[in-house]
Amino acid sequence: MVEVENSIPKYPAYKDSGVEWLREIPEHWEVIKLRNIGVFSASGIDKYIKNNESIIKIINFTDVYGNKKGTINSLFKFMEVTTPESNRIKHLVNKGDLVLLPSSETYEELGLAALIDEELENTSFSYHVIRFQFAKDINHPFRKYLTNNNFVLNQFSRAGKGTTRKIIGRGVFKNIQVIIPPLKEQNSIAQFLDDKTTKIEDAITIKERQINLLKERKQILIHKAVTQGLNPNVKLKDSGVEWIGKIPEHWELVKNKTLFRESNKPGEEDLPLLSVSIHSAVSSEELEDDNNIRGRVKIEDKTKYKLVDEQDIVFNMMRAWQGAIGSVSVKGLVSPAYVVATPNLKLKSKYFEHLYRTDSFIQQMNQNSRGITDFRKRLYWDEFKQLFTVLPDLQEQGSIVEFIDGLNKKTEKAVNLKQQEIRKLKEYKSSLINSAVTGKIKVS
Repeated sequence: MVEVENSIPKYPAYKDSGVEWLREIPEHWEVIKLRNIGVFSASGIDKYIKNNESIIKIINFTDVYGNKKGTINSLFKFMEVTTPESNRIKHLVNKGDLVLLPSSETYEELGLAALIDEELENTSFSYHVIRFQFAKDINHPFRKYLTNNNFVLNQFSRAGKGTTRKIIGRGVFKNIQVIIPPLKEQNSIAQFLDDKTTKIEDAITIKERQINLLKERKQILIHKAVTQGLNPNVKLKDSGVEWIGKIPEHWELVKNKTLFRESNKPGEEDLPLLSVSIHSAVSSEELEDDNNIRGRVKIEDKTKYKLVDEQDIVFNMMRAWQGAIGSVSVKGLVSPAYVVATPNLKLKSKYFEHLYRTDSFIQQMNQNSRGITDFRKRLYWDEFKQLFTVLPDLQEQGSIVEFIDGLNKKTEKAVNLKQQEIRKLKEYKSSLINSAVTGKIKVS
């Protein structure tokens, strides 16, 4: 992609900004610290409801993080909490305020800001964010670009501290440098960027929808393949099971206990500890400690784990209702909280993984799980073995698996291309904003 500053005219004269990584700016612009154009404040308001306190709506971390437009208005559904009346009055937000992130999981997101775009009734901000009130006259639409650009965000990133969560202090905010063009040019820049970024975001939205359609199409084709096979001309019969519907005449309808039996073999030394995910089924290798984001505790005594072998089906009894089920491709160990189902006959367990991970079958596992609330639900072997499933012959099972493997590769390739296009659009948007607010391109 052609660099933005090479395609649009520049200002007639530039000067040294005094900032090494910024270099030159238009000679009539200035670089100034945030403390010289406004004040920061923190509310200390938490997500609680207490008696004898005043009710107030609050702007949260999630209202700023991922905010594509960089603005906050009355259409947002704000959380309601309570705070002492004096604190409520002191920290009411006003149109034109900025709300920024003083912490995040990555350095790149530190300092992201959203502009209060209209007067909000009885609204403050939580202790997870920080508010900036302008003391200097800055064009209203331009304010959302004042700090949301690479020059400023890189300063926040450099100042961030922390390991799991990155944090910047209020003292850092005060010393952040921003670039101030004359008021008239601020308005021109904001109008230019509003127009361009809206078009870019619209293009991104279209590509995101295309990705969703590709994924939806894949799921439809997988469901059809595992319940009706690959021959579009095959004669069908009513399965007698509502969620399955019609199946090929030569297929069988059986219960899971016909195909599998529960296995509780103790683990063995020197085998990988596998996991079951709602996203990617059963892993083929042990999760490295650096990627163990759920903090899974490893047991030294390997016999406490369950032994699994190729062609076994494994499900997490606590998350089966979400689709945490799959086939095993390597001999290994799994958590004692998992249920292991070993085949009673020769079959392609990968076919059954695809069948069991369809929305229809997941719904059956959900309905047959025990528990008062979702996160207390458990699917036990006694319930799983009674669920109906379909049984094509072994050759068809293999053909369906091959078809789905090919479908997955084609879909993944198409999705990756769309994601690359989205990344390029986002990079272009970021480059365009940075070039405009630092004066690298002239906006008239």
